[in-house]
Amino acid sequence: MTYDVNAIRAHFPSLASGLAFFDGPGGSQVPDVVGAAIADAITKPISNRNTLTESEKNADEIVNEFRKAVGDLIDVDPGGVVYGRSWTQLTYDFSRTLAKSWKPGDEIVVSRLDHDSNIRPWVQAAEAVGATVRWAEFDVETSELTVAAVEAVLSAKTKLVAITGAGNTIGTRPDLKAIATAVHKTGALFYVDGVHLTAHTAISARDIGADFFGFSFYKLMGPHCAALAASPALLNSLNNDKLLPSTSNVPEKFEFGTLPYEIMAGCNAAVNFIAAMAPGAGVTRREKIVNSMKALEAYEEELFAYMESSIKTLPGVTLYGHAKDRTPTIYFSFAGHDNAAIYSAMAGKKVNLPANNFYALEVSRKLGLGDAGALRAGIAPYSTREDVDRLVAGLRDLIKP
Repeated sequence: MTYDVNAIRAHFPSLASGLAFFDGPGGSQVPDVVGAAIADAITKPISNRNTLTESEKNADEIVNEFRKAVGDLIDVDPGGVVYGRSWTQLTYDFSRTLAKSWKPGDEIVVSRLDHDSNIRPWVQAAEAVGATVRWAEFDVETSELTVAAVEAVLSAKTKLVAITGAGNTIGTRPDLKAIATAVHKTGALFYVDGVHLTAHTAISARDIGADFFGFSFYKLMGPHCAALAASPALLNSLNNDKLLPSTSNVPEKFEFGTLPYEIMAGCNAAVNFIAAMAPGAGVTRREKIVNSMKALEAYEEELFAYMESSIKTLPGVTLYGHAKDRTPTIYFSFAGHDNAAIYSAMAGKKVNLPANNFYALEVSRKLGLGDAGALRAGIAPYSTREDVDRLVAGLRDLIKP
């Protein structure tokens, strides 16, 4: 199991810009094969999806391959894979659908650790039907969201629990499998936001026990879109709002309008790229994906340790993520320095280091950072020690007395 970062970097045209990208948690760069797949799909014969003409068959094949690719990536039944424009859009759609069965007195659990896309849709859907929202709290000192913290807000009235797979600012990775067990004891559904997690580790939604699991492709080297997966039987039990002539078949009934076939083709290419990142073990594409993601995770852990230890040497720095199990993401600030000003100055050094709450508004407020948030540096599959050295040297230059 090997990971050759230079071989990986050769596939990313954007790296020729000379930029050092630490903004991967907000969207990764895209390899050449993904761009080529999008261009090929949008320029070859293409029509609305069907099985008669060549152009119809091209569209149908792309959609079927998209579902298979997601199935292999996160270990789910392709028949339960739903395409979405974004994770936020998918969560709003499913929150409204699931809320059709809620009533006053029912309880919905969300967490302070989450991106707002896995909070506000549930809060608003609950409010619309008079259901109660209960909050699972993470510990500020340890940055942990424990199983006990989730269990503390579960009851026989719980209908759904929405928890992130990893905090997109402080990186915390809750024990999803243990949380799923606790949730299911109440008979509730478990909805997992895997957007930040899926880019950094091998995922098995089956093993986790998630009833719903989804992610955004543009966080893992694909185009701007998202996917959500659930069992076909669960999806079939849901009654969503849709156009009268549209199909009631799963998963198509949750996909509105004509699908963007070229974007889906780009997603298929991104999954194939991931499967080939660490040549070696594996026969099936699923096995190759797991092998690649394990190699990537090991590489990112080593680089992350180097980045974190280097940033800790900088004067006046405060780091906000301390969980034992984290993604390679650092959320930090410097005493006496404005985060937005550092963001701007680092951009001048061709280092992408954004500053914000990154839609993790509840996290930012709980940490005492208000709505402005802090700086965030994330490791991506193409990140190197040289990138980290540029980041740290740039910061040292900016904050020197």
